Amino acid sequence: MAQHPTKIELLAPARNLATAIDAVNHGADAVYIGAPRFGARQAAGNSLDDISQLVEYAHLFGVKVYVTLNTILYDEELPEVEALVNDLYKIGVDALIVQDMALTRMNIPPIALHASTQMDNRDALKAEFLYNAGFEQIVLARELSLEQITAIHKRVPQARLEAFVHGALCVSYSGRCYASQHCFGRSANRGACAQFCRLPFTLVDADEQVIIKDKHLLSLKDMNRSRSLERMLDAGVVSLKIEGRLKDNAYVKNVTAYYRRCLDEIFARRPEYVRASYGTSAPTFEPSPVKSFNRGFTDYFLDGRTEDVASFNTPKSLGEQMGVVRRVFKNYLVVDGGRDFSNGDGACFIDGAGTLHGFRVNRVEGDRLFPQTMPDIAAGTRLYRNHNIAFEREVEHSNAVRRLALDIRFEATDDGFALVATDEAGISATVSLQHEKSAARTPQRDNLLAQLAKWGNTPFEVRNITVAFDEDYFIPSSMVADMRRRVCEKLLQSHLTEYKRDTQRPVPADLQFIENSMDYTGNVANRLAADFYKDHGVAELSPAFEIAPERGVPIMYCKHCIRYSMGWCSKNGDKIPYNEPLYLVSADGRRFRLKFDCRNCMMQVLTSNE
Repeated sequence: MAQHPTKIELLAPARNLATAIDAVNHGADAVYIGAPRFGARQAAGNSLDDISQLVEYAHLFGVKVYVTLNTILYDEELPEVEALVNDLYKIGVDALIVQDMALTRMNIPPIALHASTQMDNRDALKAEFLYNAGFEQIVLARELSLEQITAIHKRVPQARLEAFVHGALCVSYSGRCYASQHCFGRSANRGACAQFCRLPFTLVDADEQVIIKDKHLLSLKDMNRSRSLERMLDAGVVSLKIEGRLKDNAYVKNVTAYYRRCLDEIFARRPEYVRASYGTSAPTFEPSPVKSFNRGFTDYFLDGRTEDVASFNTPKSLGEQMGVVRRVFKNYLVVDGGRDFSNGDGACFIDGAGTLHGFRVNRVEGDRLFPQTMPDIAAGTRLYRNHNIAFEREVEHSNAVRRLALDIRFEATDDGFALVATDEAGISATVSLQHEKSAARTPQRDNLLAQLAKWGNTPFEVRNITVAFDEDYFIPSSMVADMRRRVCEKLLQSHLTEYKRDTQRPVPADLQFIENSMDYTGNVANRLAADFYKDHGVAELSPAFEIAPERGVPIMYCKHCIRYSMGWCSKNGDKIPYNEPLYLVSADGRRFRLKFDCRNCMMQVLTSNE
């Protein structure tokens, strides 16, 4: 028996309702958006009314709406969270992306739960446990290789695997970063990350010898896996996630449209994969992720540790490479490729000391750039554009509209006429009207076809029209317009009433967790989560770092390795020319010892001054 094709989901971020609508209109199959509270981005909360409007619009196209409730929760917050979940279910949200197991113990409707990447989902046993615990979709750790993803899929083939494909990278395994809490009292697991990893540090050895000074040693490039999508699908990933709930509309439009195009090209030659939603739209610009905010790109361990993933010189956007400075004059530069610049662009470069500098392009004349303020730049310097004013204006004014393809049949009945409309989602509606059949004095077919094709400002676009009779009846245009309006209303209503949501599965009472003890990295901050783990075999349970801070413990667990970046990887047989341990020293003088777990290919950052 032939298997049904696998539905593949392009999952886009949304900081607010407007961004979410833009994501849908530029090709997303699902969007994730923050609830009023308890999301891992405090600055990206949204009202229930806005989420309700999004649900109604997205569901017309079979686009799913996921709401992030992926912070750890305190006991006093549990009643509010329970009430919020009930409200989210009532307005039609498809699933919740969660970190805290308290959600499995609340009195809530059977809304589907997705295991946030904050749960540190990086092995097959953990994924199997989460699926058995009722989680329909598992958001994998960004650090996993294709081989590891494949192993998880083989172990739990029934689980929907979600993986990041684009956007900013956290240097620590998600959910296992306590640096912001330790240093600033702002918990990343509570949605208040202070971006400790983007700060400058000085690397010193055990003898206080400075190895590298004032560099962004924990800052990573941005992820871009657009060239590896097909391999990710073959490994078992069904949901491809774009990071960026704090990004602006232009970023979301551009990146979503780009990945939509990439996936559609794969589907065109791989019929075993199909998109998970309906409707098509075309951006009014040529999407290009290099023209949006980026720190340079990396595939990020998808094929193992094959490249350096760090961006030591700057945590800011580099943008796209635009050529090399050929000559420097008093008030202008001559640049190879300078014709691509526009008046008002932002440009930047990294000097010989590795420091990022930027300037605004005031005027462009051929290959000559006239900066607003002349930078101290040398011939031979590579130039980047981090603000493409023409492209951003083009994206900003993009008004892509998503439409559902519609097949129409207009037929004669015993006592009048009927209009039958069926869209690409398989939703069908019929409107019949009693009307006397009288012969027309002039041919009516062309006018009838023209009237049936007028769907104007609706989500539908006519693909085929069939007039199922040959007689030239006189049919008033107003009658056709009224039937068209009524059938449109029926279609829209049917899309909402016939929409089916996933539901949460019950948790077996005899399910055992993969370990019998759990330290602070389990992120347990309330009684319900503690009860969950105890009931599933965890005998020793420590409270979350936010509840009981510890000293001398790792506050970051990183696949990124400074030794590797510096060319001192022990697995490659390289020797480190300094005395260990190594320390990161922040601008305020705090010291963080580095511990290298080479067997597991991991670097740990320990609490300050330990």
